[in-house]
Amino acid sequence: MSEHSQHAPNIDRWLALIQADGVGPTLFHRILDHFGGVDNALGAKADEFARIEGIGPAKASRILSSLSQRDPQRELDAAQRQGVHLIHMADPRYPTPLKRIYDPPPILYVKGELTRRHPLCVAIVGSRDCSLYGQEQAARFAHLLANADFTIVSGMARGIDAAAHRGALSAGGQTLAVQGCGLARCYPPEHKKLFEEISTHGACLSELPMDAAPKSEHFPTRNRIIAGMSLATMIVEAGPRSGAMITARMALENNREVLAVPGRIDSPLSRGPHQLLKQGAVLVESIEDIVSSLGAIGAEMQDHVQTSLEELSEKERTKKQPVIDHLTKTEQLIYGCLGQEPRHADHITGHTRLPVGKVTADLVSLQLKGLVKSLPGNLFKLTGQ
Repeated sequence: MSEHSQHAPNIDRWLALIQADGVGPTLFHRILDHFGGVDNALGAKADEFARIEGIGPAKASRILSSLSQRDPQRELDAAQRQGVHLIHMADPRYPTPLKRIYDPPPILYVKGELTRRHPLCVAIVGSRDCSLYGQEQAARFAHLLANADFTIVSGMARGIDAAAHRGALSAGGQTLAVQGCGLARCYPPEHKKLFEEISTHGACLSELPMDAAPKSEHFPTRNRIIAGMSLATMIVEAGPRSGAMITARMALENNREVLAVPGRIDSPLSRGPHQLLKQGAVLVESIEDIVSSLGAIGAEMQDHVQTSLEELSEKERTKKQPVIDHLTKTEQLIYGCLGQEPRHADHITGHTRLPVGKVTADLVSLQLKGLVKSLPGNLFKLTGQ
């Protein structure tokens, strides 16, 4: 077992306190500040606990009673069986930016590796019921950022979150998924394969006990971790009262940058990002917009990001060239005007100036060759984009 996958020292002591009845992150930190450490707190008497703001005699008695009834080792054994390790805030692996939020989780459950390779994190979040445009933008920006050595943070939900994780993975980059349930579960269940991929190329995280169910009240608190780990949070399609907007608010409350990708003005999914833009969020059209929003850190990364973009562009060019060489001249024209954005057949006809019949025939040919994908509404795009 590597040092990265081992429990933090004294984790059983931290676990005992956070598992006590009525002790959440905010009260945990108040207890820690009062006693000066976990060991002192666990050795304290009820009247000492009762002096802490928000506790009192009755709650103090309940906390101490529950301490004697909990078995932290049982939880640690359950984690070990699932390949999960626990770290606390005194562990050097604990993300530094997360320590600086108002109520950081005292303990993080980690499946994968959470190391100092993850200092430059950008969160990408948005609607579960997103459009194709939203999915493509989330995946595209995640891919570009991951290729430039940023770590992508999201919540592994359906829609935008999953697209962001997959975009980072497609670049061979790092991504972190913060779950709203325990790590003995995968939510949503259809993302089991994605859960395992993320655990291999980054980490899946939770502050909840191993077998905690994905309850609705867990997700807003989960969102503070996503925002807290990240230098900036980018919203791609979201309703005005969605979980993604809660994440944006939490980013603002913790003095982190908020970014928004604009969308169609007649789409309900654009209301969240457009609301943020009206309130002063950074409008994102390119990776350069993201990097320039990061102040001094972004300025230091400018040259590296530019180099990564040039290398990626060259890689794409050399990858496409052998394909183009085996196409007819008219197929090359059509292939050249398609990309990651779906194009209507009329646009292709107008751009290539080929007869409608020829465009239709060549689009069928390109589909049969596995190079072009047909979408509803007579739209077409390159496969794998």
